[in-house]
Amino acid sequence: MAVEYDTGRGTHTGILAAVEAASPVDSVDVVAQELRRRLGALAVSFLITDLSGQSVVRLSTAGETGTGEAMETVPLFGTVYGDVIRTQRLRVADSVDGDGGQRVIAPVTNRGDSIGLLEVRIPAGPERRTLREISRAAHTLAYIVIANRRFTDLYQWGRRTAPLSLAAEIQHNLLPSSLSCEAAQFAVSGSLEPAGNVGGDTFDYALDRDVLHLSVTDAMGHEVNAALLASLVVGALRGARRAGCDLAEQARRAHQAMLEHSGGAMATGLLLRVGLRDGRVALVNAGHPWPLRLRNGVVEELELKVNLPFGVPSGRPHTVQETELRPGDRLVILTDGMLDHRSGDVDLPALIAGTAGLHPREAAQALTLAVLDANRGELRDDATVMCLDWYGPEPVRRDAHTGASLAQASPAAFPFRPFSAG
Repeated sequence: MAVEYDTGRGTHTGILAAVEAASPVDSVDVVAQELRRRLGALAVSFLITDLSGQSVVRLSTAGETGTGEAMETVPLFGTVYGDVIRTQRLRVADSVDGDGGQRVIAPVTNRGDSIGLLEVRIPAGPERRTLREISRAAHTLAYIVIANRRFTDLYQWGRRTAPLSLAAEIQHNLLPSSLSCEAAQFAVSGSLEPAGNVGGDTFDYALDRDVLHLSVTDAMGHEVNAALLASLVVGALRGARRAGCDLAEQARRAHQAMLEHSGGAMATGLLLRVGLRDGRVALVNAGHPWPLRLRNGVVEELELKVNLPFGVPSGRPHTVQETELRPGDRLVILTDGMLDHRSGDVDLPALIAGTAGLHPREAAQALTLAVLDANRGELRDDATVMCLDWYGPEPVRRDAHTGASLAQASPAAFPFRPFSAG
């Protein structure tokens, strides 16, 4: 049995102070020890979300016998852990040990990016004050993980439930450090399901004061060569963006980098700048699939002009086009791995419409999992999706004291069973 709770606001300054005095490698254990001391907890665990998004890994446990790290992979589908991540609400569940105790499971999330879960085992019947303390500690833990993962590979190790090839290592390092982001005007999330031989897909986003930058790219080829080409394109785009270049110049620099350094290879790409004050979208399409827009329950392709891919010689610059977003719109950007081979058996427009009630985090995952299922778990090309929800240009106060906007969170039920779940 699991019970859902709302929790109050606040910070956990005592835990922050204790963590600051410890080594970055020990920060999660310090949180566990502090909660055990403060609340009389029998055991405390941090479960980090793995790279696939289909499971969590129990990275650290503090119990009566002390502290240590345990490599236990826990599936999300059909479990209370998955319910907590999707709803972003704390849950109380019976102890699995049959000792009459209970487990309090809280989301560890920052701005909609689901980092993992905090699980605290207590003797029985938690008071609301205890639930508030655990919820605050979980939110604090999100900031602790973000701050300390710069100094140690511990958190990367925990996310890897399968070995990564060299190409996959390069590819994952090109992705934004947080795969999801929530703000007053929007929520965005990306999902990349790599092929067995990595196909060179990437996605990226960055938030300026008045603009949201988005990009999805697909470098030709497979394995290390494709990953290196992807690195070239992403590096050129990020360098231009960080230099304050407009969209036309970003495209020009990516194209020039491919011409000069790719050895004749090419990469497709879709670049967007979303104006946060008006919802206007500037867009460059370099040989990429059209984006799909969900508006008022109807899904349609944005059939804008398609330029040649980056790296294909041409005397013409890439064209910057414009469209607009209206409050309530969802924009889905994808790579051709979502369309190739058996992926074509997936009715993407119907699936996009059918997952409209999900947060972009779960919607993007549902789309890539559907394509993985259609290909019986063996993709010929990477399948990548970015999902953007546009709430409107007027700043809206986010009820996000636990790290996520509860008003925009997904329901507990997940509409698609992951392929690997059998």
